[in-house]
Amino acid sequence: MKKLELGIVPIKDIQFASKSEVKDGVCYVNKDDIVNLLKDDENIENIELFIAKPGDSTRIMPVKDVIEPRVKVSGNGAMFPGMIAKVDVVGEGRTNVLRGMGVVTTGKIVAFQEGIIDMSGEGAKYTPFSKLNNLVVKVDTKEDVDKHRREASVRMAGLKTADFIGKLAKDIVAEEVETYETLNVKEGIAKYPELPRVAYVYMLQSQGLMHDTYVYGVDAKQSLSTMIYPTEVMDGAIVSGNCVSACDKNTTYHHLNNPVIKALFAEHGKTINFVGVIITNENVYLADKMRSSDWASKLCDFLGVDGAIVSEEGFGNPDTDLIMNCKKITAKGIKTVIITDEYAGQDGKSQSLADADASADAVVTGGNANMVIKIGPMDTVIGYPEVADIIAGGTAGSLKADGSIEAELQVITGATNEIGFNKFSAR
Repeated sequence: MKKLELGIVPIKDIQFASKSEVKDGVCYVNKDDIVNLLKDDENIENIELFIAKPGDSTRIMPVKDVIEPRVKVSGNGAMFPGMIAKVDVVGEGRTNVLRGMGVVTTGKIVAFQEGIIDMSGEGAKYTPFSKLNNLVVKVDTKEDVDKHRREASVRMAGLKTADFIGKLAKDIVAEEVETYETLNVKEGIAKYPELPRVAYVYMLQSQGLMHDTYVYGVDAKQSLSTMIYPTEVMDGAIVSGNCVSACDKNTTYHHLNNPVIKALFAEHGKTINFVGVIITNENVYLADKMRSSDWASKLCDFLGVDGAIVSEEGFGNPDTDLIMNCKKITAKGIKTVIITDEYAGQDGKSQSLADADASADAVVTGGNANMVIKIGPMDTVIGYPEVADIIAGGTAGSLKADGSIEAELQVITGATNEIGFNKFSAR
């Protein structure tokens, strides 16, 4: 059995100060502490820190990642194993969570698939991150650094910063504690013999070309589908490293707070027996897709599950992985539900997914990413507003002279997230 306690430390405000500490619900940050932490990376030319709070007339763009600061208080390992900490299996003991805070990375980011977080106005309605007190780390790399090293530098800067901030709360007594327990297969069958067994098939973006997700520091495309305790995900075993469209990418914050996992835990022992998480990748080539979906369905069958929830990350090419998983798991006699979003055209009349099958008859959608939105100008822009014309969902002329933006919903970070960490759906 794996048992993880999350100690919730509410963060109501962030302020820059001479000493970095968490006190009375406020995260105080000494800028020099963060700059000194990150400046050893020879690829980085400049580091700036900003604070963006709910209701501020502030836009952050282009956004690379969002990370919730956490710290291991007791139990095996430390946060972000294989990335920041050494490779120990995590997912048990006590972890303190700085709830209400995010570390957001921005800068001259790598590719066109990065997004926008607005802290107020129309754009704020579409992203959950507008409700966080955000410490924004703007990282600019040297001009001669290639885009793969640039992406890695920005990714690691965010993880290092979140790890540093999290450790400020290691000795703080949590205001509340959330407890999550996963039984092993033998224990689960013995304790809940009458309850339907349900697994979560967690698709991880891993198409390469900076469309990557890391599990214990290993690029997911290098791994076969495998099992993981859901509490390991909450403890930072999975981190984002991808540049898929902002609306449906899983940031590291999403992984740490996966609502599918939390919903299954809420029903565990009541209406279902939550067996665990099967992680599977999304590769580019057909043979890789066939192999991964074969293994995901085989693991569902091996575990004897009665139902499976499959969540996608990204769109287009990964739609094939999603449908393969659905079709093969259903063929095992297992009831299957898929979670996706849609690219149905700006009028909503086009085919929503690039692939389809009759077995996909139970679908949850995060909405149509092609829907056109207009977001007004902000007093402050952290980052580079000109990328509005080139990021996925934007076109030449998306950025208006007054600073407003007209583009598709996919420019908003987390707007149509495919694990349901959003406010949007479609019928």
